[in-house]
Amino acid sequence: MRTLSHYVRRTPTMHVTVDGRALLLKLEHLQLTGSFKLRGAVNKLLALNASEVVTASGGNHGIAVAQAAQLLGAHATVFVPVTAPETKTKRIEALGAKLIGHGNTYAEAALAARDLGLPYIEAYNDATVIEGQSTVTREIVEDVPEADTIAIAVGGGGLIAGAALASGGRHIIAVEPEHCCAMHNALKAGTPVDSEVNSVAADALGATRAGDLSLEILKQHNVTSVLVSDEDILAARDRLWADFRLAVEPAGAAAFAAFLQGDVPGELPCVVLCGANSEWQPR
Repeated sequence: MRTLSHYVRRTPTMHVTVDGRALLLKLEHLQLTGSFKLRGAVNKLLALNASEVVTASGGNHGIAVAQAAQLLGAHATVFVPVTAPETKTKRIEALGAKLIGHGNTYAEAALAARDLGLPYIEAYNDATVIEGQSTVTREIVEDVPEADTIAIAVGGGGLIAGAALASGGRHIIAVEPEHCCAMHNALKAGTPVDSEVNSVAADALGATRAGDLSLEILKQHNVTSVLVSDEDILAARDRLWADFRLAVEPAGAAAFAAFLQGDVPGELPCVVLCGANSEWQPR
């Protein structure tokens, strides 16, 4: 029986020094689809064993489901908001999926996708998807067991929930843009709540509500919520390129922005660079 490891890359961890501090960079932006999302998508599709599936996405999850379907011989339909960036929608179609633009937000696209009546692959609020995303952190722990803190950008919560489950008790930092922070708001309220989506990283982190399953997992683990500004996200993205020649999308730089502003403690922290699906030039 083929397993998740047959379809996804084991991405490297890079040791660097930034502003005099030791830091690990988990290079998950080098994943097959340019983001961690492939892990959860493949894991779910393997469990479903379906010939046709549907999903909704702001971009990265849709690319991952399209790629997973191609790898496993299935057909995918992907609903995206009409605001989804062309750099991502083109890749979804290039991978053979049927692309449907609907609504202005991820939530509107997801509602229409569910009405299609096909097996639906959740972007984050699903135990099997979370299990797939947890392999990012499992690799960090296996490769560098002395890592003591792991910082991760958060949208709906699938990656951070997987990290909490796989961290072995390590301190987890959940990083979100100031005006795109559904998980921060959910942790504060104790339940998922409707949240503003307004950020340069919104196409990847723009969940209007955190997943209730992800939220419950975070409540049970050592997780700290941190917010960063769009300006700091872009500055962090540019510095990753200038210092290390690492090209990531804004969401992929959010956790590094938290490190730069001093919100990621630890003797040997790890920042996950979660995605690279955008076209950009350093400012």
